[in-house]
Amino acid sequence: MELNGHALPIRRASESQSEMTEIILPNDTNTLGNLLGGRLMHYIDLVGAMAAYRHSRTHVVTASMDHIDFIAPVHVGDLLILKSTLNRAFTTSMEVGVKVWVENTIAGTHHHVASAYLTFVAVDSQGRKVPVPKLEPETEEETRRYNDAGRRRENRQREHEHRTAAKATRNDHSTP
Repeated sequence: MELNGHALPIRRASESQSEMTEIILPNDTNTLGNLLGGRLMHYIDLVGAMAAYRHSRTHVVTASMDHIDFIAPVHVGDLLILKSTLNRAFTTSMEVGVKVWVENTIAGTHHHVASAYLTFVAVDSQGRKVPVPKLEPETEEETRRYNDAGRRRENRQREHEHRTAAKATRNDHSTP
């Protein structure tokens, strides 16, 4: 793969891993004192973009948040710890996995509260798609994530084709 006549290097997941920590304040929460889901999604998008940006070394845009699991609530005063890792690089897109933990600083405990998969597309300064470096998995865990990302991409493509066909069928049967 080349960009501007130069071969793109192969990169490792460890080169793009990103971490972000936020303290949850009252303005981040709902009436029960729990972190708003939309705010958590925003943080997930940010830390995911950091990993994609580090891997591609160009601008990135969020294409999708393929899956998100809200496992447990996050409360005012908790420290939110978000970690992202590039799972796989395709031609111009990348899948990033994000795991979120809460640290209760008073109790000294950590627990997993959310996970998500996001797809980012690399673009130039005019918003045109550009190629991204390949990702070379190094560990068994990275290889598993790499393979799983390929399966998720195939599923997304099948779902897109199904939705497109269903929409065309609806349009064919609509009355003028």
